[in-house]
Amino acid sequence: MRKLILSFILMLASFQLASAQEWTTDINKAKQLAAKEHKPIILVFQGSDWCAPCIKLDKEIWQADSFKTYAKTHYIMLQADFPRKKKNALPADLQAANNKLAEKYNPNGYFPFVVVLDEKGNVLGKTGYEKTAPEAYIKNLNAFL
Repeated sequence: MRKLILSFILMLASFQLASAQEWTTDINKAKQLAAKEHKPIILVFQGSDWCAPCIKLDKEIWQADSFKTYAKTHYIMLQADFPRKKKNALPADLQAANNKLAEKYNPNGYFPFVVVLDEKGNVLGKTGYEKTAPEAYIKNLNAFL
């Protein structure tokens, strides 16, 4: 009985990991993947520990199973986080990379800010948080393609 329960828990954990949203924090890696897989890049500027609309966007859209399933086969997800709490501080090199991304793609400092890029890093469209269903958000992102 113990083995059966343990097997079930391991199977459930592996399913959760397999359906997890895959994010990158490296623009060069995102461009390489986008070119290889012929997918657009969804660049998300967020303040994960202070920006209420960013947290809502994460919970309502990015973490939705329907979005994660769709994104896995249609997008390269790139995250530029700007936490404010000291305990959530990013490594210096990642913070510098995020600052560089913000200078290029988010000079006005909007949060959350979602930029749809082609495989070369050219801007196709921009949006932010919308109180909508994940399927409607996908439709909005795809309108830029």
